[in-house]
Amino acid sequence: MKRSKLYRARAGLFDRQTYYELEKAVELLKQMPPLKFDETVDLAFRLGINPRQADQIVRGAMVLPRGIGKEQKVVVIADGEAAEAAKAAGADEVGYEELIQKVREGWLEFDVMIATPAAMKEVRTLGRVLGPRGLMPNPKTGTVTDDTGTAVAEAKAGRVEYRNDRAGCVMMPVGKLSFEAEALLENIRFAVSTIQRARPASSKGTYLLSLTLSSSMSPGVRIDLKFATKAQS
Repeated sequence: MKRSKLYRARAGLFDRQTYYELEKAVELLKQMPPLKFDETVDLAFRLGINPRQADQIVRGAMVLPRGIGKEQKVVVIADGEAAEAAKAAGADEVGYEELIQKVREGWLEFDVMIATPAAMKEVRTLGRVLGPRGLMPNPKTGTVTDDTGTAVAEAKAGRVEYRNDRAGCVMMPVGKLSFEAEALLENIRFAVSTIQRARPASSKGTYLLSLTLSSSMSPGVRIDLKFATKAQS
């Protein structure tokens, strides 16, 4: 595959086969020739799970301590006290039947949808619209709840949802390239600890197989897994 001049310049800053300490990996990303936009920093895990087994799915959500550097637009399907709590917490759109109909007609200008358990009977009818875009509320990620105020506050603070793919890998944003190095390091350490705690009880053998750090337009930098062992302690 032919790579761009920028990609080759960035790749030339490090050895793709070397495993770097976390601090050095972050330093390498921040040394790369810059782009005209603030790139997202992504962390990719390869896990020793069998993704075909329902009891080995790794899925959940976390609120990164330094946020993700992006303003999240949050909508809430609720009524009564739950709707009022969502509005007080800063939800961008709150409604019930009229909001469900709006989404059914194709409106998808939001990043997170939160719904109360009572509203899910109606929200599930939006599966074909929300499902492929990863927007369907789910109890495992904290987006189906009666405590809408807390859910909205967490989403606004930078909650990140994660789920393994068919190859047993998990990828998530951990901030922006403009973040101070210490902010990125804090988010990454928190993310690694959270994924480690999410290990399925039925998973045997080595759980964390590899860890790679990259930005939107950069090659991946491999991270020495000794760091992950320290993060778990």
